[in-house]
Amino acid sequence: MSPQIFQNLLRRGSGFVKLHQNLVSRSYSVAASTSTEQSSSDEFILKYIEKEGQGKIAVLGMNRPRAKNAFSKNLIAKFEESIHTVRFDKDVRAVIIRSLVPGIFCAGADLKERLTMKASEVGPFVARLRAFVSAMETMPMPIIAALDGAALGGGLEMALACDLRVASDSAKMGLVETRLAIIPGGGGTQRLPRIVGPAIAKELIFTGRVIDGAEAHQIGLVNQVVEQNKEGDAAYNRAVELAEEILPNGPIGVRMAKIAISRGSEVDLASGLAIEEQCYAQIVNTKDRIEGLVAFKEKRPPRFQGE
Repeated sequence: MSPQIFQNLLRRGSGFVKLHQNLVSRSYSVAASTSTEQSSSDEFILKYIEKEGQGKIAVLGMNRPRAKNAFSKNLIAKFEESIHTVRFDKDVRAVIIRSLVPGIFCAGADLKERLTMKASEVGPFVARLRAFVSAMETMPMPIIAALDGAALGGGLEMALACDLRVASDSAKMGLVETRLAIIPGGGGTQRLPRIVGPAIAKELIFTGRVIDGAEAHQIGLVNQVVEQNKEGDAAYNRAVELAEEILPNGPIGVRMAKIAISRGSEVDLASGLAIEEQCYAQIVNTKDRIEGLVAFKEKRPPRFQGE
């Protein structure tokens, strides 16, 4: 999404949602000071936070300040590569998606790049975006979206595919596609109703309304909302704390719980209970389950290995 369109969409937010001008101006300041020749390899960063004896947290960071972290072909490719790497790393027990650009999470599709595409190229590109978001959703470990800035269109759709969302109170969120005479194409029409309910989802999508972190928390769109700090990374810091709460727990148990909840929530109760039973059966013969029982008996912290 181009900076001008991005700014216009934010301006047209609902009357009771006031723009946080400092965040917008700060993000433009960062963009102005960034070289126009930014290397594509700098647009995305994968790093790890390691906790001794408890595995790792993978942090996926977007860094396209001039484009507001909009999804380009290159950025999607970087995401796809990192998701594949992290998916098969048994030491990774939680994933955080964040922005390295102050005041911005992700502006959605790169509309400047989209304008250069032929009509025949748009469908495959959107399908690729949808597939990568779905691949993220099916990651075996929990994924947390840290929303420290504006998440519009595809940016919010990516956050919706995460298991948990943490937002700063000043973050802005919205599926604004109807203002551009299109609809959310990255899963927004399906995931948003499952999170906040059909009625609220319809209201937000039909109006293209932009809401802040506090209202997002009120309607259940985000799990937690935190007051933004002067560094602009309060949501990320809280996401790290949340991930660190997950790390000590049995990784296989957490992964099976994710499958049971995610798949079970889309079927009737009887089918959901059957899924739960199947997931529990996967845990019975693991070393971690025995370690949990032994540690409880010996009154010591368990040392789970993911086996």
